[in-house]
Formats: sequence, structure tokens, C-alpha cells
Amino acid sequence: MSDKPSLLIGGNASGHFRMDASMANRHGLIAGATGTGKTITLQNLAENFSRLGVPVFLADVKGDLSGLAAPGRPHPKIDARVQQLHIADYQFRSVPTVFWDLFGIQGHHIRTTISAMGPLLLGSLLELNDTQSGVLYACFKVADDNGWLLLDLKDLRAMLSWLADNASELKSEYGNISSSSIGAIQRKLLVLEEQGAEHFFNEPAIELNDLIKTDFSGHGLVNVLDVTKLIHQSPKLYACFLIWLLAELFESLPEVGDGDRPKFVLFFDEAHLIFDGAADVLVNKIEQVVRLIRSKGVGVYFVTQSPTDIPEKILGQLGMKIQHALRAFTPKDKKMVKASAASFRQNPNLNTEQLITELGVGEALVSVLDAEGKPTPVEHVYIKPPESRVGPLTDAERAEYMMRSPYKGRYDNTVDRESAYELLKQKAEKLAESTAYIEAQQAAQKQAERDAKKPAARQTTRQTPIEAMVKSAARSIGSQIGRQLIRGVLGSLFGKR
Repeated sequence: MSDKPSLLIGGNASGHFRMDASMANRHGLIAGATGTGKTITLQNLAENFSRLGVPVFLADVKGDLSGLAAPGRPHPKIDARVQQLHIADYQFRSVPTVFWDLFGIQGHHIRTTISAMGPLLLGSLLELNDTQSGVLYACFKVADDNGWLLLDLKDLRAMLSWLADNASELKSEYGNISSSSIGAIQRKLLVLEEQGAEHFFNEPAIELNDLIKTDFSGHGLVNVLDVTKLIHQSPKLYACFLIWLLAELFESLPEVGDGDRPKFVLFFDEAHLIFDGAADVLVNKIEQVVRLIRSKGVGVYFVTQSPTDIPEKILGQLGMKIQHALRAFTPKDKKMVKASAASFRQNPNLNTEQLITELGVGEALVSVLDAEGKPTPVEHVYIKPPESRVGPLTDAERAEYMMRSPYKGRYDNTVDRESAYELLKQKAEKLAESTAYIEAQQAAQKQAERDAKKPAARQTTRQTPIEAMVKSAARSIGSQIGRQLIRGVLGSLFGKR
């Protein structure tokens, strides 16, 4: 056996079937109908990578993959497969696991910000048309130009409302911003909020380095994102999160070239959701990232029912292909089987198209890249059973595991720092105060002007009733005293008493 690190996928009558770990950053595909063993294959590969010291990120659609955190249990089917494949060092053991959840219920709360998501992915998430997307791009540009952070949904809503109020002033620099487009975006944001997006767009945002860790023994951490609720409640949000994660890794990780093993591996389950209804510009972006991210030491593995779920220009970038059974009941199914068989490098000893419909659970057609990067001829392989538990943890086990997590407490509480919402609110309050002051000054000035225009009050000689009464009384009293004085004088003159 070679000393080069490799992953044991399974085996057949010819012996063990391995993949060279140095080719694991050339990406891969795990396909097959429901119930044919895709989850077991994914679990087995995640264990392989972890024990090679490669951190893993995967989405847990059904809740089964939480079993990676616990040792497996003996089972007759597992025992029979181990004996069939002659795996001498097989043992039941777990791998170091960290649980994540966009809602913060089944794992550590994983978040990002509106700014980090960007207008391209956000526009796809909201299913905006070209005109609405243009307004969204303008919203981000105005926020950047003014230094206003877009962290959560209320920041974005506040920003859109401000754009609507100031559309005429912004038109010359940012183009036409119609109120109808802003109204449509606001309505779609309300729908997104109803689906729980406000839990995802917030802080503290996930630090990507926390996903790319090894434990004290050198085993790679397996990050399990619980999407059992998200996949049904908001499949678009799930798809956009995965694309965002891929793009962020591409932007932030350094170039490392080809090594003897990847630095990080991602498994995207229900991968068809990523591409269903995606705009061409978004598909082109994904293709670019998938093609270039391998130089960052990152491997990407899509898990879906059929290779036809993946756009051809992305499918051509996937070096490893593991095809579980497909069912052919209709002409469309038969066409899909034929396309799946054609995606392999043919093996003259196998009828690939026929075998795809006859594979049992835990069996697959497999092709990998050899040491020179060439696809190997397709092989019929019996998949190695996982050494961790096949099936989910109990709620009590998960809670205990969360208590011992290295990230306990780091992402539990939401942080709401000053951002666009708060700044625009302050701006509006200052404007309201200024407007009220100006209006009060104007009102006072108008009142003064009205007072100045009133005619001056005229002087009058007319007595008030009280004045007349007082004067009359004074005259009466004066008359009586006068008469008395006259009588006294005349009486003394004429000798009368």
C-alpha cells in the first residue's frame, strides 16, 4: 500500500478502492435516488477527511449526520460488509464534531451580515428582476459611499426607505430609483423575514477560521449544519448561504496550490436547490469559484439525486464521481440514467447504464482521479460503512455535546451595534428638530408681520359708565356744599338765622 495519504471509499473483488488525498481538492459528486446510501457515503468520506486532519463542513438535511459525534454500534449488516471488504483496522469511533444552526436551536448560531452577502446573492435570494436588482445595487453603493453599515434586515429596510425619500437628489449620481421597485423589494424582504432570515442576517457573524480547525489529536473538526427546518422553510436561503460560504472562502483564504491533502472540504447536500432558478450570472459566479477555489486547498462535493441536477460547466469540474442507484420508470428517468452513465470513463468489463439501475443499497459506481489527474475507469464498489453512529444523536446527547463545545458562548447572544438603521434614525430626528425650529421661527415672523399691519388704536373722549358715575357723584356733592355755603353767607348779611 502507498504511503501517500488516501481515503478508503470501499472495495470489491479486486481489493480496496481508494482515492488519492492529493486529488481531493478537485471536487466531487455523490448522486443517487433517495434511500440508496448517499448519506452513508457522505458520512464515510467525512470521517476519512477528519482522520487525515482535514476540517469538513457539511449540511445535515435529515438530522442523521449528527451521529458523527458518537461511536458506531455493532449491526449484522455492518459486520457483514466489514468482513466482505476485509478491513482489518475497522473500529467504532467518533470524530470531533461542532454543531451549527442558522436558527441557533440545534447548534451554535451561525450568522452573516447583509453587507457580506452582497447584492448579487441577495438579489437572487429575493428573486428580483433586473430593474429591482439595479435599485438594490444602488442601495449598497449609497451605503458604502456614506459609510453606513448594512448588517441586518432593518438596516436594509431603513436604507431603502431613505432612498425612496431622496430619490430625486440621488438620481443624477445613482440613476433612477423608482418607488415601485423599492416597494417590491420591501415586500419581498417581509416574506424573507417571515421565513426566519432575521436570525441569519445579524451579528456576531461567523468567523471562517472557526470552521477550519483541528482538535488536540490533529483530527479535522467536522462542522455539521442542521438544515432540517431550513430546507423546508426557506430552501432559497439555504442555497444562498452555501454559495455565500463558498465565495467567502474563496475571497479570504490564501493560495496554497496542490498539496498532499486539501485544507478544507465542503459537502453541499440537496445541491439541486443551489441551481434551481438561479440566474445565469449567479451560475457563472459559482462556476468561477469552483474552478479557482481548488488552488486555495478547498474541495467541494455536491450531493444530489442525478448528475443532471448540476450545470454541465460545473459538472465538468468534479473529479470524483460516486453514483448510487437510479430508478428508471419513465422515459425521462431512462434519459437521466443514460446521461449519468455517460459521465463516467467507461470500463469495458461493466455495462454502466444497466448497472446503475441494479445497484443495491450501499453500492455505487465510482471513478476518481489518479495521481496524474486522469479519471479512472468506472468501478462497481461496495461502500465502506462508517465507524461513527449511523443515525442521529438523541436530544440529551446533543445538548451534552454542545456544553463541551469549544465555541460555547461565543455566538449565543445577538449584538446590535450602530449601523445604517441607527444612523438614519438619528439623521431623521435631527432633521425633524431642525424643521420644527425653522417652522417655529417662520410662524413667529409671520405673526409679527400680521401684528405690524394692524391699524393703531384711536383716542376717544367717551366716558366709561364708572367714570360718568364718579363724576356725577362729585358734581352732586359739590352742589350741596355750595348751596349750604351760600345760605350761610346771605344769612349773616341779612341777619337771618
